[in-house]
Amino acid sequence: MNLGLLFLKVNTSGVITLSELDWITNHQSDFSRLDMALVLKIGRQMDEGIIEIDCRLPA
Repeated sequence: MNLGLLFLKVNTSGVITLSELDWITNHQSDFSRLDMALVLKIGRQMDEGIIEIDCRLPA
């Protein structure tokens, strides 16, 4: 998985899954400063309610 693509997907859909959050936390030590800025932005958007956690509706 790529953090940049994940960031774009999360911002487009407005939803992040628990497995994506797990991937972020498991690879946090490998991230650059730019990557960490994206992670912080995702976190802020989750706090503000812009991004929902694991609430995709089944099709």
